[in-house]
Amino acid sequence: MNFLRGIGPLEIFLIFVIIMVVFGVGKLPEVGEGLGRGIRLFKNSLAGKDEKVEKTTKKKK
Repeated sequence: MNFLRGIGPLEIFLIFVIIMVVFGVGKLPEVGEGLGRGIRLFKNSLAGKDEKVEKTTKKKK
């Protein structure tokens, strides 16, 4: 993550402003929710977990 060392507070603020302009303030919660869901699914896939398998095993118990 060497590329993040050069990012300061001004750059983070500019990125945030650009995201708000592109997606709009109203869509920002939906974008965050989708991003969080994607990260969660990625972590589960790395850990070898599958939502469909978990749901079927919970129903059987």
